[in-house]
Amino acid sequence: MPVDFSKILVVGVSSRALFNLEEEEQIFREKNIRGFRDFQLANEDKLLEKGTAFPLVQALLKLNTHVENPIVEVVVMSRNSPETGVRVLKAIEHYNLPITRWAFSGGEPLAPFIDAFDVDLFLSRDESDVQKLADTANCATALIYDPPKNFEPETDKVKFAFDADAVVFSEESEIIYKTQDINAFHKHEKKNEDVPLNDGPFAVLLRKLSDIQDFLPIDKELSPLRIAIVTARNAPSHMRVIKTLRHWNVYVDEAYFMGGLPKEKVLEAFGAHIFFDDQHTHLSDSSKKIPCGRVLYKSNSILKNYEKEIIVEPNKDSK
Repeated sequence: MPVDFSKILVVGVSSRALFNLEEEEQIFREKNIRGFRDFQLANEDKLLEKGTAFPLVQALLKLNTHVENPIVEVVVMSRNSPETGVRVLKAIEHYNLPITRWAFSGGEPLAPFIDAFDVDLFLSRDESDVQKLADTANCATALIYDPPKNFEPETDKVKFAFDADAVVFSEESEIIYKTQDINAFHKHEKKNEDVPLNDGPFAVLLRKLSDIQDFLPIDKELSPLRIAIVTARNAPSHMRVIKTLRHWNVYVDEAYFMGGLPKEKVLEAFGAHIFFDDQHTHLSDSSKKIPCGRVLYKSNSILKNYEKEIIVEPNKDSK
């Protein structure tokens, strides 16, 4: 009988997001595929360290222990060949991750395989892959930052945190703020308080997570899956967010309207397994405390013109 993926959260994760493969990435850049292949084969029995997305993946898969039929599936997606991917498979086995599906594309782009695996969320360290999916795919996707040091998440819960504009919601209101000013933004949001915001790139994922909460045999208030909105919005623009979520029939456990204050302390207190934001300025400090992913604008978005900071290469001490 075909699997009904409407009731399953499918997360695609690149091998570099799941495990720390930055040394291997550098070898690939310097010595090309032959040097990379030789290195992987020579180190096939050397255990890979956990990467940024590892705690999230581990916690998500644990949700399946609460139900009879799986509600979460993780697919490891890599440009490795099956031969060079053996090291990744050994690490999955070592860490007892119940992952049964992999995609080793042998150097080919991963974007075409997202629909083939019914992926709802794709996490990667490769900006070109993420941008391609942001432009063309129907799934949520994010560029994963370096893993935070000394991150110790809860093991019995999984916690998602989302920015609002240009992530959960469309970028329309964000454009008003960028092209005009904060007063114009507040005036527009107050005037349209009862008009639901349009979908952003992570809206479908948020609805799916809310559905997963319903599938769990636990009251939402006590659910091991928790969702938070952490946004720079504040009064009088806060009510449109709340009313939109109500219109969508989406249950959010927590919401923090920061009014431009730094987000990292709230995210650390919440204990997020992952935080998604569209702006590097909100992620540079937060990513030192909790795992983070940047949501890229579409290539034709006007917001591309306002990006003043870019993602830097992984830190040397992240290996």
